[in-house]
Amino acid sequence: MLRFMFVGDSMTIGSAGEHTWRLRMWQHLRATGTECAVVGPRTALHGGTHDYADPGFPQQHLAGWGEGWQHMAPVIGEAVTATGADTLLISLGLIDLGFYTDAEQTAENVRRFVAGARAANPAVRMVLLPVIPNVRAGTDAPFAAQVDRFNTLLAKAVADLDRPGSPLLLASVPDSYDIHTDTYDGTHPNASGEHKLAGAFADALHQAWGVGGPYRAGPR
Repeated sequence: MLRFMFVGDSMTIGSAGEHTWRLRMWQHLRATGTECAVVGPRTALHGGTHDYADPGFPQQHLAGWGEGWQHMAPVIGEAVTATGADTLLISLGLIDLGFYTDAEQTAENVRRFVAGARAANPAVRMVLLPVIPNVRAGTDAPFAAQVDRFNTLLAKAVADLDRPGSPLLLASVPDSYDIHTDTYDGTHPNASGEHKLAGAFADALHQAWGVGGPYRAGPR
């Protein structure tokens, strides 16, 4: 049985009244008959609330509002050890580039993260989503350039670090993802955005590793 752990920032943890793409992914895994558990050291939404729009799903995760690769790299090993996670679904980087580190530094933290996860579980598998440029990229050209640069470096890191027994997989940002219609503020996903993020991971898992099936969006 696979043991999934969601790793991310504010787009993954969500806030009060939201479903989160974690719920959408869980619904997909159940609908495709995938034997799995969702694990992680945290369960709350942003602000410590558990006021999910639909609380009827495993709420475990490793995500935090304002957290990025530099925050997760030091703690991923402990989280994997404590939970027995063997498949990490990771959406990180926007916060790093926006507030903490440049593209090269952020890419180095990706490598630290991978090393830490593998030290805890040498057979761990990881699916990584490139950074989706948010509304800031439309008016801040240097920031937009850093996002593009990081995504290039992320792809290189995945290619460099992929290995038999502990594969890395780069998911694809959905072509139809539009920050004007799939987010509520230019960054954080609304219902349609949640489905598209879940679909990005679901389709990568199915196409590359035969896990689950093609994503079919359920109720919005």
